[in-house]
Amino acid sequence: MREQAAPSRIGAILKQTTSLTEEALAHCLTLQSEGEPHRRLGQILIEEALAGDDDIAAALARQFGYAFLDHLPKEGIERGATQKLPIEFLKKHNILPFEDQNGRLSVAVADPLDMLAIDSVVTRFGGRCEKCVCTASIVEEGLSHYHFQDGSAQPDAVTSLAAEGQSPDTDEDTDTSDLLGADGGAPAIRLVNKFLFLATQARASDIHIEPYEQEIRIRFRIDGVLHTHSKLPKRLAPSLVSRVKIMAKLNIAERRLPQDGRSRIKIGDRELDVRVSTIPTSGGERVVLRLLDESGAEFSLGQLGFEADTERQFSKLIHRPHGIVLLTGPTGSGKTTTLYGALTELNSDSRNILTVEDPIEYQLPGIGQMQIKPKIGLTFAACLRHILRQDPDVIMVGEIRDLETARTAIQSALTGHLVLSTLHTNDSASAVTRLIDMGIEPYLVCSAVLAIMAQRLVRRVCSECQSDLDDVTDKDKDTGAPLSQLGNEGAVCAVCSGTGFRGRLGIFELLPIDDDIREIILGDHRAHVLKQAAIDKGMRTLRLDGMEKVARGETTENEVFRVTQDDTGE
Repeated sequence: MREQAAPSRIGAILKQTTSLTEEALAHCLTLQSEGEPHRRLGQILIEEALAGDDDIAAALARQFGYAFLDHLPKEGIERGATQKLPIEFLKKHNILPFEDQNGRLSVAVADPLDMLAIDSVVTRFGGRCEKCVCTASIVEEGLSHYHFQDGSAQPDAVTSLAAEGQSPDTDEDTDTSDLLGADGGAPAIRLVNKFLFLATQARASDIHIEPYEQEIRIRFRIDGVLHTHSKLPKRLAPSLVSRVKIMAKLNIAERRLPQDGRSRIKIGDRELDVRVSTIPTSGGERVVLRLLDESGAEFSLGQLGFEADTERQFSKLIHRPHGIVLLTGPTGSGKTTTLYGALTELNSDSRNILTVEDPIEYQLPGIGQMQIKPKIGLTFAACLRHILRQDPDVIMVGEIRDLETARTAIQSALTGHLVLSTLHTNDSASAVTRLIDMGIEPYLVCSAVLAIMAQRLVRRVCSECQSDLDDVTDKDKDTGAPLSQLGNEGAVCAVCSGTGFRGRLGIFELLPIDDDIREIILGDHRAHVLKQAAIDKGMRTLRLDGMEKVARGETTENEVFRVTQDDTGE
C-alpha cells in the first residue's frame, strides 16, 4: 500500500531529526506524486541522498510509536522464535521475531506499514510482542545470524547424514539459491550450507575439507591463517564432497583426477562467487572452496596500508603514459588487490583499460577483462597480442609466467602502453634477475620497466580487544586449535573470534628503476647487488616497512617476521 496516510508527518519528523529542508522535502513529494505508484517517500529521500536508511527507520519508529533498534543483539538470544515461522515468510516481509533468555519476545520489522504480516506474527506468539523498527539490512543480517546460530562442530545435519547414508541425491537442483531458504534440503546440503554461512560470518577467504584416515577436518582461512573449525566422522566425507561437486557442476563419479569448478551462492542480500578445487589424496578427495564476496570488495590504494611517501610514489608511477610496473610476492600476498586498486584509480572515460587474468576474481565496472583459456590456445601471450589491437591505454596482465608473455609485455610497454603485471619472486630486486633468466635482454628491462614493488600481507591488530598478541601469534601456528579457543585466556573477543586480529594490511618494498639502477642492471644484475644499491638510495625494505606499522600499533613483530625474511634468510 502507498504511503498516502501521512507523508507530511514523516517529513516533519525528518525535518526535526535530520538536516532535511522544506524545499528538499517539497521536491521529493513532487517526485513521489509524479513518479510511478507505490514509491515511498523514504525511498525517494534515500535515492536523493537526503536521508539514510537509519534516518528513515528511526522516523518510522517514531511515527508508529515503536522502538527503534540500530542493531540487533547477537548474544543471549534464543533461536526458537525464528524456527516457529517459515524462513521464506520472514525474508519476504523483512520481519524478525526474537526472544531473550528470559522469554521476552520482540518483533523487529523494516516496514511498519506491512501491518497484515506483522499482525500475523504477533498473533502467532499470542500478542505478547514488543514491536520495533530497524533497517532492512539489519533484519536480513539478524535472520542469517539466528538461523545459523548453532556453530557447534557436530551440527544436527551430521546426525541425519549418518542415519540416512552417504549418497546424496545427485539430481539435486544446482541453481544458485539463498542459503536461508535451503535449510529444508538433504542433510548434506544443510551441512555444507552451514559451513558456508559460518565461514562467511568469520570473514574466511577459504574453506578446507580435508579427509584423513579416521576423520574429516574442516578449516577456515581467516586473514591469511588457517584455523580448525571442526572435525567430523570420516564416513561423512563422500556426502560432503559430492554435495560440493554438485554445487560446482563437477563430475561426482570422477575421484581419480583433480577437478576445478565454480558456483554462486547467496546469503541474504550478499552474493558470493565460490571457486572449488578438488584433488585425490590417500585419505580421500580434498576440497578447497575459495569465497569471493564481490559486494564487499573495495579497491582503493588508500586502504591497502601504504606509507604516505610510498603511495605518492606508486601513484605517480602508474600515471606514467607507458612502461611496466611489476608487483612481486608469493600467492596470497595481495598482488591482485593492489593491481585492482591501481586500475580503479586509473579508470576514467579518457582511458581504455583491458586486463588478462586467470581467474577474473572481481568484476571492475568500466574495464574490459579477459579470462585465459589454455585448452583452446587462449594463453596470456595470445590474449595480450589480441588486446594490442583494441587500442588500449592501460593493460593489466595477471601474471608473467613465460618468455613469450614477458616479451609481449615488454614490446607493449615500448610501443606506448602502460602495463601492470606480477611476478612470483621474494623481493623486488629478484624480479630483474627473473626476467633476465627468462631470456629478456638486460637493455630491454632497463628500457621498459618503470618500477618493481614487492609486497606481503600482515594481520591487523583487533581494535576492540587490543590484547598482547605475541602469545596469540604463536598459538595461531597450531592449526589444531579450534576457532573458539584461539586468543588469550578469558573472555573471547566477539569481533575477532579471540585471534587478536581483524583484517589485513600490506607492507611494501618499492624499487624505482632510475638511471643508477639501470647502470647496475646493465653491468651486474645479481639480486643482492641491486637490492643493496636500492637500500643505499633510500628504499624501504619489506621488514622495515612492517616495523613502521608495528611502531604505530597496527600489527605485531611476530606478524612481520612471519611474512618476511632478513638478508640471511632467517
